[in-house]
Amino acid sequence: MTRPDPAPALQDPVRRDDRANQAARSVTALFGRRLFFLPGTHLGAVQWPSPAWRKDPNGALAGPWHYWWQAHYIDCLVDAGRRELDNGATPAARFNGPGHPSAGRLASRLVAGIRLRNAFTFVNNYYDDMAWLALATHRLDTLAGDARRRGRRRNARVRRSLTLQFEAACTDDLNGGAFWSKKRDFKNTPASAPIALHFARTGQPEKAKALLDWLDATLFDPAQGLYLDGARLGPAGEVLVERAVYTYNQGPVLGALLEMGGEADLARAAVVVDAVDRLLTVPFPTEPGEFSPADTGSAPSTPAAASVRGRVLRCEGSGDGGLFTGILCRYLALAAADGRLPAETRATAAGLVAGTAEAFWSGKRTVQAGEAAGRHHGAIVFSQHAAISAGETYPPGAVVELSTQLQAWMALEAAATLPGNAGN
Repeated sequence: MTRPDPAPALQDPVRRDDRANQAARSVTALFGRRLFFLPGTHLGAVQWPSPAWRKDPNGALAGPWHYWWQAHYIDCLVDAGRRELDNGATPAARFNGPGHPSAGRLASRLVAGIRLRNAFTFVNNYYDDMAWLALATHRLDTLAGDARRRGRRRNARVRRSLTLQFEAACTDDLNGGAFWSKKRDFKNTPASAPIALHFARTGQPEKAKALLDWLDATLFDPAQGLYLDGARLGPAGEVLVERAVYTYNQGPVLGALLEMGGEADLARAAVVVDAVDRLLTVPFPTEPGEFSPADTGSAPSTPAAASVRGRVLRCEGSGDGGLFTGILCRYLALAAADGRLPAETRATAAGLVAGTAEAFWSGKRTVQAGEAAGRHHGAIVFSQHAAISAGETYPPGAVVELSTQLQAWMALEAAATLPGNAGN
C-alpha cells in the first residue's frame, strides 16, 4: 500500500526532533495555563482561543473537564522530556529554551493540576480515563528516575490508587474484561487494553494476559484483524458486541502485546499492524502546491512535503476523537522499533507513522497577527485530519481544540523516535 514519502526532513533525526519541539512549544503556548494562578500547577485549556480566555486567563479552565486529554498531554511532555534527557538535560536542551521549565517539570506540574482540578483526587468515573493517567505517570516516573529528579513517590501513590480502581473494574461478568465506567454495564477495548498495558508494565503479567485473552475471545474480529469496540449483556442475558472499529483502540492492544512479548502476542501484533495499514488509512492525494501559504499560514517546509502522495492514518474528527490517531501513532512507533517483529511489519509501522506525521506537518498553518488579540503570533495550528490542511479544518478565527493538537504532537513525537531511515 502506497504511503506518503516521509521525505528527507523525516529521515533526518535532527529535523524530526525540531518538528516535535516546535509542536511542543506551540501546544504549551496556546493551551498551557496555571490552574487559578496557583504556582506549581499546569493544565491544558480545552480550546484556543475561547471567550473565557479573552476575559480571564484561567476562565477556560472552569469549562468542560476532559481528564483523559490531560493524561495524553503528560505523555507528550514525557516524550519531549525524554528528548531533553538524551540531549544532556541541560537548560539549553529544553524544548522551550533555557528560560523555561523542563518538559518533565511541566509534566509534574500537570499531574498536580489534574488532581486539584479533579476535586483533589485522581479517581473519576471512567476506568479508561484513569488507565491513560496511570500509563502517563508511569512513564513520567521512569523519566524522573533516569533524570534523577524528585516526585517519584507522588507518582507511585497515583499508580497505587488507580491500580485499586482497575482491580475493581476487572470482573468475571461477560467472562472477563474491564468495565468502561462505574455504571458497570459495558466492557470494552478502550478500558481493557490500556489497563492490560498498565498491568504488563507494572509487573502483573497474569492480569494483563487475562485481559488480552478476553479481548481476543470477545472483541477481536479475525475477518478484519482488528479489535471491536465493546460488549454488553442483552435483555436475555446474551452478549451484544458493539462492532465499531476505532483507530485508538488498536494502539494500546498493540502496546500490551509487545509488552507481553510471547510468540503468539508478537504474531497477533503483526496481524494488527497489517490490518491498520489495510483498513484504517485514507488517501492523501496532495498535489504539488496544494498546501499553499494561504492554507497553512506559511509555505510548506520542503518541496517534497508539498508533493507527498499515498495513504495516511485516518483521523476521527474533533472532541475525544481528535486524540485517536495520535494514540495509534504512539504504539505503531513502538512496533517500528521492536526487533522481534518481522522486518516487513516494522517497515509498515514506521511508514504509517512517518507518513502521517509528514502530512500533519505539511498541512499546518501559523497563527496570524490578528488572531486572539495578537497573542502567540507565529505559533503552529495543526489540522484535525492528517489528509486535510489546517487552513480548511481550522481557518484563522476558528476555535481550535486541544485534543486535535495533542494528536498531531503525538504523531510528530512518534516520528521522532523512528530510525533515521524510516520509510525508505
